[in-house]
Amino acid sequence: MTAEERQHRLEAHLQKVEFASLEELAQQVGVSVSTVRRDLTLLEERGTLRRTHGGARLLNPRSDEFTFSTRDTHQLDEKEAMGRLCASLIKPRQSVIIDAGTTCYHVARYLENQTLQIVTNSLPVANLFASSQRIEVVVSGGVIYPRLGVLVGPLAVETFKKTHADVAIMSGGGITLEGITNSHALLIDIQHAMIEAASKVIVCLDHTKFGRQSVAHLCGIDRIDAIVTDIAAPVELVSALRAKGLEVLVAGAESPRADLPPAKTQPEATVQAPSAREVPPKRIRARPAPVIESSPPVPEPLTIMPEVSWD
Repeated sequence: MTAEERQHRLEAHLQKVEFASLEELAQQVGVSVSTVRRDLTLLEERGTLRRTHGGARLLNPRSDEFTFSTRDTHQLDEKEAMGRLCASLIKPRQSVIIDAGTTCYHVARYLENQTLQIVTNSLPVANLFASSQRIEVVVSGGVIYPRLGVLVGPLAVETFKKTHADVAIMSGGGITLEGITNSHALLIDIQHAMIEAASKVIVCLDHTKFGRQSVAHLCGIDRIDAIVTDIAAPVELVSALRAKGLEVLVAGAESPRADLPPAKTQPEATVQAPSAREVPPKRIRARPAPVIESSPPVPEPLTIMPEVSWD
């Protein structure tokens, strides 16, 4: 049974029972619980179901809320840290493309106080800046894909083909040494256009995306300028990506960065250097002192004069 067949059977079973435990789902498709977990993660990214503690439940396709909203609760702390770090890379008055996805949304939240021009196909991101006086928002055309709250189709692609931006903030479904992939094939053409439209490309991927290959290939590592991830990203793959020349920024490493000894020893070195230079001036000042002492005749009449005048 292929992975695609397994996932179809998992969906079919959840349509019957609405909720099932990991063990129950593993029995249904005849694989291990760990394999089922991976399948459920992919299905959750596609907006088919929602993982819960110990199992999964099928999402109601008639629900008014975006699957985006439910996905936004996963890896929340990591997304917050990544959003903060990625937003710190954006300079005032830049033009920024913001991709769909929950992590990109968290980046956008930290840009609210900047003066920027933003181009996006994400309805949640556009809504975030709807009343902003500082940020000009350009929303692509296209057809709404309700489960993700994203605009897709030829009109969306055409918008980004006619756009030039300083930075593109992207998301993805997985990263390996071969490149970036996405589990939503509908978004690939749009993301290609985003990459071509930007001078610099930053991809935000939490640790769960490392070592994973999704359905659709987005681009090679050489098309990316930087990756922003969280502190739980596998060290081996991070090191391998850096060895290929890719900048990998790890959110959550700010606390050790704040404690870096180099950052503290450098100021101390600069303080000690001037103190060494101040030693000669102190000695030079000590030389005029004898000169002052050698001219006590001046103070002597001064001390005598007040005594004489007051007596």
